Amino acid sequence: MLIELDGVGVEREGRPVLAGLDLSLTERRIGIVGANGSGKSTLLRLFNGLAIPSAGRLRVDGLDPVTQARQVRRRVGFVFQNPDLQIVMPLVSEDLAFGLRNLGAPRQDVGPRIDAVLRQLGIEALASRHCHALSGGEKQLVALAAVLVMEPAILVFDEPTTLLDLRHRLRLGRCLAELPQAAIVASHDLDWLAGFDRILVLEAGRVVLDDAPAVALPWYRRRQEA
Repeated sequence: MLIELDGVGVEREGRPVLAGLDLSLTERRIGIVGANGSGKSTLLRLFNGLAIPSAGRLRVDGLDPVTQARQVRRRVGFVFQNPDLQIVMPLVSEDLAFGLRNLGAPRQDVGPRIDAVLRQLGIEALASRHCHALSGGEKQLVALAAVLVMEPAILVFDEPTTLLDLRHRLRLGRCLAELPQAAIVASHDLDWLAGFDRILVLEAGRVVLDDAPAVALPWYRRRQEA
């Protein structure tokens, strides 16, 4: 993974949301923390073209998310905080097949790819379930499965544990630790990020600290308690 930001800024309705970001992201696991409104979600959305820079230059593995959006979105899988925003079909297996068919995957490959991802996440039993009948934790795992079946190189998670109970939070953490893809995760759950390689702390749209978890997370906790 190589995501490069050179002087990147984002404005919304004339107000700066992100400003002056100069970053080179290469680590396998990167966490992003910050108070609500600090710009975390906007930063994540830049990585697959869901948000557009107002200033500066952004590249994802050499691709421009603005002019090469289709290629970038095939490379970057986005898992939203609320899985209901991602689940579009009534049955779990149908939901996973939906993205593959849009991608133009050969018909004979669809079933095996779905089975492999469900097995990878340990949720084979959900394949024939109705999505509306799933728990919040099950829906989050299905949303992740729908992204993984597309075989992205990079995973982006926006507050993935917010709706999860402890059991599903731990399960999702184990799944993430075992996945081969690079991952960038924005979260208020600091304990969940403790084993990551790098932490970015955002305040008012700027990175105010960029360091290892052992340094950045205690610093951020103290900052919040001050």
